[in-house]
Amino acid sequence: MDGVEGPFHTATDIIIRAHEKLAPAVWDYIAGGTESETTKRRNRDSIEEWAFRPRVLRNVSTVDVSARLLGSALRIPVLLAPVGSLQTIAEGGALHTVRAAAEFGTLPIISSSTQPSIEDTARATAGDKWFQLYIRGDFDWTVQTVRRIRDAGYRALVLTIDAPCYSIRERQLKHRWLPPSLTAQPDLEYQALLDWDMVARIRDHAQLPIVLKGIQTVEDAELALGMGIDVVWLSNHGGRQPDHARGGLHILVEVAERIGGKVPIVVDGGFLRGTDVIKAIALGAQAVAIGRLQAYALGAGGADALLRLLKILENEMRTGMAMIGATSFSQLDRSCLDRLGLPSGRSNPFPSLQVSIDY
Repeated sequence: MDGVEGPFHTATDIIIRAHEKLAPAVWDYIAGGTESETTKRRNRDSIEEWAFRPRVLRNVSTVDVSARLLGSALRIPVLLAPVGSLQTIAEGGALHTVRAAAEFGTLPIISSSTQPSIEDTARATAGDKWFQLYIRGDFDWTVQTVRRIRDAGYRALVLTIDAPCYSIRERQLKHRWLPPSLTAQPDLEYQALLDWDMVARIRDHAQLPIVLKGIQTVEDAELALGMGIDVVWLSNHGGRQPDHARGGLHILVEVAERIGGKVPIVVDGGFLRGTDVIKAIALGAQAVAIGRLQAYALGAGGADALLRLLKILENEMRTGMAMIGATSFSQLDRSCLDRLGLPSGRSNPFPSLQVSIDY
């Protein structure tokens, strides 16, 4: 892909460009969290309180940052999380996501709350894809929609389970703005009806691997494991659903200790740098998903900028692995980290950001 205005040397460059290009209401839709945004801050805090314990004098001339998940090869263990209303961020919506993912070599997870259609998005590229579903109808509607997803060739079905209702997002209220993902799908009451029994019924009909996105406790992770769920996805919706919840890595530490190695674990929430991803892998995740950072890239320059972001993260991961003396993810575990608490003062993952941007 060519044609990115730039150049984008760092993620900071991408964020600045997105802030310049996006309408204020759309920017706040991406950047904002729910109510006090405490959960959004805790996501970052849960990452930054962990420090590396680098080992030296190891041959790190070759570092492998590839991974696999449910049979799909990943150039890096970074998934493109489902994001609703992508068409408000970049014309063409999810087409940018699948094109960047296919060219780079990772998994895009397509939201049922974005454009274009299930089938048009699937046809856009040949790469592996997962589909995320919100329940917006009765069980017959759900079965028919799952059939469309399966027939279109998606490799897994992701059920988002942390959104029984739409949260109070004050940045959006400030603009009197709601995303098309909400206004175009009014039947929100069906999502509130979703329970473990219905998940089991969907699993029995899906004929696809089932991923539960939105697990936030070890108790629910164990319930998912017991009912044969294929992937446990730890998420608080990027700080956009429950307020005053725990950060992503706080949840990961608890869950991985009990079910690690039994089922793949994906985590999201505040991951902005390659070193953030390394910490998650060391603590027991198989992959990290990026939503907000993905959206910034799409706002900055569509598929081209997203492809560039993935390459930046890859370089940060390869460099970070070498710096701590590891050449593959198999060498990472909790002994690579020390939980020291937060650095003095609030840490800034983008210190070269010279403009006042609340990302």
